[in-house]
Amino acid sequence: MSTALSLVESEPGTRGFLERHLTSDGFQVVDGAARPDLVLLGDSAALDECRARHGNVPVIVLGQPESDAVDRVRALERGCDDFLVRPFAYEELLARIRAVLRRTAPAPHEVRRAGPITADLATRRVTVGESAVPLPGKEYELLLELLTDPTRVFTKEQLLREVWGFRSLGRTRTLDSHASRLRRKLAAAGAGSVVVNVWGVGYRLL
Repeated sequence: MSTALSLVESEPGTRGFLERHLTSDGFQVVDGAARPDLVLLGDSAALDECRARHGNVPVIVLGQPESDAVDRVRALERGCDDFLVRPFAYEELLARIRAVLRRTAPAPHEVRRAGPITADLATRRVTVGESAVPLPGKEYELLLELLTDPTRVFTKEQLLREVWGFRSLGRTRTLDSHASRLRRKLAAAGAGSVVVNVWGVGYRLL
C-alpha cells in the first residue's frame, strides 16, 4: 500500500511539479478530505488548521524564500516536524519525507504506558483513561521520550537533542513551551500533575 501525502500548496507550478514527481516515486497524493500519512504544507500560517483537521499526522512546512531561523523555530514550536526553505532540491525534500516517515512510523502494536496515560505508537493515539488527547507532532514526541522512563529526570539538553535535534541548549524556550502545553492537555484529560519541571535540570513525566 502506497504512502498517502497531502500536498497543501497554492502555487500551481510547484504543486504540479511535486505531485508529478511524488507520484512517480510511489507516493499517493490525496486531497484534504482523506487522512494522509504526511502533510506537505506550503504556508506555516496554516499549521493550526492542519492540526485541527489531521491531528498527529507528520507535517513538513515548505517555507518561503525569505524565511529565516526565527520562522523555522516558530514553525517547529507550533508543531511541524520539519521545515524546508524554498528554493529546495527535490531530492532533499524526498530524503526529508522519508526521514520523517521513518521517525514517525514505529513498529506495529507498540504501546507505552505510565499511570493513566497510554500512547499507541502504531496509531499515534494518546489517551488518559478513556479520553483521547490530540497532540501535535513535537508534543507527541516529547511525551514518547518521557514515557521511555516515566520517573527519570531527563535534562533539557537530552530532550532538545532527542526530540528536536538541537545540538546545544542556547536560549530557546521551545522545550518549556511544549512541556507547558503538554502538561495542560494531559491534566485537562484527568492525568493529574504530570510533566514535572525539575528546577534547573529538566523534566520527568511522573
